[in-house]
Amino acid sequence: MSASMSQQSVMDSAVRYLISNYNPKGNRIGWLMMSSILVEAWDLYSIAFVLIFIRDQYHPDPLLLGLAAAGTQGGALVGALIGGWLSDKIGRRIMFLATMVMFIIMALVQAFVTSVEWLVVIRLVLGIPLGSDISNGYTYIMESMPKGEREVMGNRWQFMFAVGEVLTLAVIAVFLIINMDHEWVWRVTLGLGALPAFIILVMRHDLPETAVWLIRNGRFREAKQVAKSMYNDSLDMLPDQDVVVTKPSSAAFLADIRKDPIRWRATLYGWIACFAQATEFSTFAFYIPVLFTMVGVSTILGNNLVTMALYVIAAISGWVGPQITPKVGQRGIAIAGFAIVFVALLLAAWALYTDHKILLPVAAAIMLWGHYWDASNCMTIPTVVAKPEYRGTASGFAYMFVKLPSFLAIFLFPTLFSAIGQANATLFVAIFPLIGLLAAVFILPEIYGYEYD
Repeated sequence: MSASMSQQSVMDSAVRYLISNYNPKGNRIGWLMMSSILVEAWDLYSIAFVLIFIRDQYHPDPLLLGLAAAGTQGGALVGALIGGWLSDKIGRRIMFLATMVMFIIMALVQAFVTSVEWLVVIRLVLGIPLGSDISNGYTYIMESMPKGEREVMGNRWQFMFAVGEVLTLAVIAVFLIINMDHEWVWRVTLGLGALPAFIILVMRHDLPETAVWLIRNGRFREAKQVAKSMYNDSLDMLPDQDVVVTKPSSAAFLADIRKDPIRWRATLYGWIACFAQATEFSTFAFYIPVLFTMVGVSTILGNNLVTMALYVIAAISGWVGPQITPKVGQRGIAIAGFAIVFVALLLAAWALYTDHKILLPVAAAIMLWGHYWDASNCMTIPTVVAKPEYRGTASGFAYMFVKLPSFLAIFLFPTLFSAIGQANATLFVAIFPLIGLLAAVFILPEIYGYEYD
């Protein structure tokens, strides 16, 4: 056996040993990574509810207003790719610290913009750390928790989104109740995103680099120190000297996952599910306030409160889904989620076609329940099946399939909505959960508890 093969064998053994036996502190790390989703949820959904105030103040054309709403999604598309790649190249820890610092600065800056043009620019830049942090956070979870537990934690990202949405809506509701000036409402709301980001930065500051990444990069001394500190294990199978490791090209991960049909099918499903769930949500969520107006909810505050109630239901769904995943598997939760969304959208379309509008809030609640299941594992699956040396890249690549349709849907769907009408638009959206359902049935293998060979 050559020295390089022996070295690779030692690294593989150490990585498998870590994944199989630890972590006593993995849950804390997992929740710290999940907490950053609160920041993204705050920013993504606060803009939806304060956009009306920005429009009334600056009177931009619809295209510019759409860019202000979708700008963060566009930036996150870039951030997901760059951040995942950098996470593999320079490390997980430096990336999650850098992304939080960058977000804090940009979140504060957007509160002081003097035009919608500047808001668009700032929000495009703001999206970069958001996209990067999600892809980096998933690599941290998969390398800091044992198999079985890491899948459950990864699937909780939708629960954290729902919590962030409820918090955002609650704060805006308070501002409206106390009759805060509308300019102050949107500026304070957007700027407040820096507060949870700062708290997360402080809480994450002392987290070490993952031992898995250190091992894969030949930094054995640091890996042994981290393992000793976190798990009271010195990783005696590793030598005490660092070694030079040739880093594979990040682009090679596409060729690598094709070698194993299970990993390839799981990854392909992840991409399809990311696209399908992001499209179904970004389109349907756009006109939830419109639907509520149709059934008699006519005030901004009323829409805010009814929407908040919906997201409380979504948060419950987002918690239940990961809890039952060990029993039904990743495939089971995906099939159930997409099927529920598909049926809910058909119900909504029927209610619109037949003028039974009173059913629309019921259909919206059912749709969100299913969505928070079908979206729960679309990031977990491609990240967990990736090899550690490609994990950041794989996670970022998958998140690209979330952000691209989100950007296009928020930016372009209002035009389609106006052109074909509410009922036809609802029926059109139903195509996407159907695609996700078919992919879950025919493409996705069961990979709960998966460990690469």
